[in-house]
Amino acid sequence: MTGTAKGPVAAEIEKRLRDALAPERLHVVDDSEKHRGHAGHDPRGESHFTVTVVSAAFAGQGRVARQRMINAALADLLRDRVHALAMVTKAPGEA
Repeated sequence: MTGTAKGPVAAEIEKRLRDALAPERLHVVDDSEKHRGHAGHDPRGESHFTVTVVSAAFAGQGRVARQRMINAALADLLRDRVHALAMVTKAPGEA
């Protein structure tokens, strides 16, 4: 399992997803710089992310159910701090 998290928000995303989903593979990428000057950009940074999660918890689950699992783990961050979250969700063997 690897992560590319750098800042405190990215680190918290990584920790929560690790705790909730026990992923085999996890990548958290801060895309905030790509959105500088766009709606939702936070001058503090760490407002836009892409996560790639490979977890056995996703086996037998559809795309929406997988996204809901991630949203549940990150609910308050998504409400209060993160403006956008792109997700790639896979079960082992799909990756």
